[in-house]
Amino acid sequence: MQASTLTQETANSGDHADRDLVDRLRKSEIFRDYQKAFESATGLPLTLRAAGSFHEPLYGSKHPNAFCEKMTAQNKSCAACLKHQQAMENEAMEKSCTSECFAGLSDSAVPVRIGERVVAFLQTGQVLLRQPTERRYSAVVRELNGLGLDGGDRSYREAYFSSHVISPAKHESLIRLLGIFAQHLSLVSNQLMVTEASSESPTIAKARAFIAEHLGEEISLSQVAHAAGMSVYYFCKVFKKEKGLTFTEYLARLRVESVKTMLLNPHKRISEAAYDAGFQSLSQFNRVFRHFAGESPSNYRDSVHKHGNGVSPAPRLTHAA
Repeated sequence: MQASTLTQETANSGDHADRDLVDRLRKSEIFRDYQKAFESATGLPLTLRAAGSFHEPLYGSKHPNAFCEKMTAQNKSCAACLKHQQAMENEAMEKSCTSECFAGLSDSAVPVRIGERVVAFLQTGQVLLRQPTERRYSAVVRELNGLGLDGGDRSYREAYFSSHVISPAKHESLIRLLGIFAQHLSLVSNQLMVTEASSESPTIAKARAFIAEHLGEEISLSQVAHAAGMSVYYFCKVFKKEKGLTFTEYLARLRVESVKTMLLNPHKRISEAAYDAGFQSLSQFNRVFRHFAGESPSNYRDSVHKHGNGVSPAPRLTHAA
């Protein structure tokens, strides 16, 4: 395999690969467990939304705000919600963001980075940070009327005043917790992508076993396809469908994880770890490692041994409310 081919493919995996990755994270046990615990403890919805998604806010949540549900059911108000969400997403590309809609309901987005890219947002909200009042609701009614909705409809009022209310201080703490979880998702995402084996066919299992056995060698696509008992064309098609990754991207991710493991040994040289993991050049290795880990190999190693826990901590997020 040519180093340039590997580097180009991993560096230009594109939106489709990112969306596959986010979908797998969303279905992972670690996210589903955290989502269930968060929603049970707070009563607030929590979703993992791919960057650039056109779904309405907190799509798929089992704990939606009744007022927001009524709003998103209407075309005009749904468009307003999507516009509000897009503005919040743009701001959250740099740091966590909380934004208030015209009704005074706050939504928050916490970026999830895979390497150097923001690929998703942990989102929660549809919550009031102060008690609803009749005066405030009068302003909401005017906005509803302006959207062509019947602001005098009693069901809107009942839904609005049933909204969850929490203090700003508690809300800030919840967003900090989501920031920590977003960091953890970033750290484990690569591992989830290369270790997940649910619903895996025997042929792909054979291919992964062959790759693992020969990881430190120069592995070609044709070798792996032959080990799986498939043509190169059919293997690429099946592998991408089952793993959500191309063969070359999977191999690069696996090698990066192998290097991370080797660097837990403080006496292991970075160049030695790179070659032991199968990288054919240091320049290729540095580009691929940074792409998936979000930092240079030396920074990763320094962070691991500085904290003495074998896990590289992600940068602390700054939360904006």
